[in-house]
Amino acid sequence: MVTADQRLDRTGVIAALASFGFWGLVPIYYKGLQTVGAWEVLAHRVIWSVPLLIVFLLVRDQGQFWGKLRLPLASIAWLVLSGLTVSINWLVFVWAVANDHILDTSLGYFATPLVSVLLGYLFLKERLSRLQFIAVIVAAMGTFYLAWYLGRPPWIAIALALSFGLYGLLRKRLKVGPMLGLLWETSLMFPAALAYLLWLNSQSGLQFLHASTGIDLLLIGTAIVTVVPLIWFNMAAQKLPLSILGFFQYLAPSMSFLIAVFLYGEIFTTGHAVAFV
Repeated sequence: MVTADQRLDRTGVIAALASFGFWGLVPIYYKGLQTVGAWEVLAHRVIWSVPLLIVFLLVRDQGQFWGKLRLPLASIAWLVLSGLTVSINWLVFVWAVANDHILDTSLGYFATPLVSVLLGYLFLKERLSRLQFIAVIVAAMGTFYLAWYLGRPPWIAIALALSFGLYGLLRKRLKVGPMLGLLWETSLMFPAALAYLLWLNSQSGLQFLHASTGIDLLLIGTAIVTVVPLIWFNMAAQKLPLSILGFFQYLAPSMSFLIAVFLYGEIFTTGHAVAFV
């Protein structure tokens, strides 16, 4: 007989596989927007995410939505900073995919958990076990070796790992749910994103409504790419221990790695091999 707890675990596993599997396939989606500038893609991702998040939260929270939406000014100020941080992460990722650097994004997200551990140690006074300390040192050595091998630092991987690690640190200090926090972040960025698109249109550089129906739909769909896997992730986080959920997070960069090398033929050097190991 299957117990209720086992059913919950199965649901959590399915949700975790769905969210991280989706994130692992996201580079293929953004390859379809390769002809659109990264800044425009970012602006659309912000703008279209706002109404989708509002609809989701209205359905989920119903009459409590407007009450939950009210936050102290101090929290809103921190959300401005976290919004800027996640925007940098999104921008670097979109640019990297469009310019054939999916392999670098994979390395960045492989390193992100270790960056988070290090930031927790530096800013939250969380203690590092001996094994965690060794892991951080080994990851740093791999990154330095890749920089020496390529003759330049792997800036994309470093930027992604640091920006997402900092984003996690900022959100950890806020007592705001992930979906509500994302709504606030995208809403706070909405005016700047809209102003940028209006300016881009005045310069005859806007792709939206000027390129093709396919491009328009992909730009609108960036909201789904942003919000839906986060919903699944939250479902998984509620039903699975973090110790188990942590293992699933390596699924996305592993899939991106395979996509980069075997689907798009990005060059995998000895330096990459050492850094990834």
